Amino acid sequence: MSTTEHVMSKFLNNPDDIVPESLAGLEAAHRDLVTVDAENQVVLRAGGPVEGKVALVSGGGSGHEPLHGGFVGLGMLDAACAGAVFTSPVPDQMLAGSKAADGGAGVLHIVKNYTGDVLNFKMAADMLDDDGVQVETVLVNDDVAVEDSLYTAGRRGTGATVLLEKIAGARAEQRASLQEVAAVAQRVNDGSRSFGVALSSCTPPSAGSPIFQISQGEIELGVGIHGEPGRRRGQLGSAAEVASQMATPILDDLGLESGSRVLAFVNGLGGTPAIELYVLYGELSKLLADRGIEVGRSLVGSYITSLEMAGASFTLLELDSELEALWDAPVHTPALRWGV
Repeated sequence: MSTTEHVMSKFLNNPDDIVPESLAGLEAAHRDLVTVDAENQVVLRAGGPVEGKVALVSGGGSGHEPLHGGFVGLGMLDAACAGAVFTSPVPDQMLAGSKAADGGAGVLHIVKNYTGDVLNFKMAADMLDDDGVQVETVLVNDDVAVEDSLYTAGRRGTGATVLLEKIAGARAEQRASLQEVAAVAQRVNDGSRSFGVALSSCTPPSAGSPIFQISQGEIELGVGIHGEPGRRRGQLGSAAEVASQMATPILDDLGLESGSRVLAFVNGLGGTPAIELYVLYGELSKLLADRGIEVGRSLVGSYITSLEMAGASFTLLELDSELEALWDAPVHTPALRWGV
């Protein structure tokens, strides 16, 4: 009886070194924007903390690039803590990043709702409080696909993370107070919903084999960014059918009325080319138009990935004039930039 052995094909030296080597490459490519604390695996805004500005700090397991390190810079994050692939950073990393980013106006922790991230950021916040640093935390839990998963209690934090980091980052640049920045971040989370699908698994470098098996022509509906199972597995249909399966639970949960205005974000999970993402965006725009919902702003691209997973997610954020203006505000990071 013959067996089929999976061979991992990746650009690697030692799999155990992929995170620090990737961070070193990020710094080398964007020295004008970021510096890297190699000891703590923290990406920091170049030039040090900005005096009088609330510092935005986030992080999580690596493998989701450009999230989070690619969003450090003007108008977004001041620090991003990088854990091992699909593994939360430890509290000491979060503590180091927060202290390095603090400009005296307090620190906002942006935490995706995964158990390790939540617990470790909470420990770091407690240590910062002991040191007299003001900290607020906003939990991102926008995924409508499943209520609980392998990695979390409650809804997972996914696509809304990028929108929240951008909009809260813009509010912080206006020198708003910590409470004001936290409040707008919470509004973004409350007004956002996401849903993701996958056509393939991904292979963590340290494992050397795919997280799950899926046959050609199948689709995992509601997949998580770490390969967590979704609502169900089915046969892959047309792009129009898939877009409807993704958008419908988002729209049902948001309860948007005709005349609403949204930011529509189509995100690639790492292995889906832009040509297919734009096909999905076209179908999403038709679905929204049919419901009388106006797309005020859009974002299409691979911003929260799952290594090389083929798949995509939709995120919708209900807009108002303040959120729209903050989205349009200047941003200059390795992965997102406009208005500068």
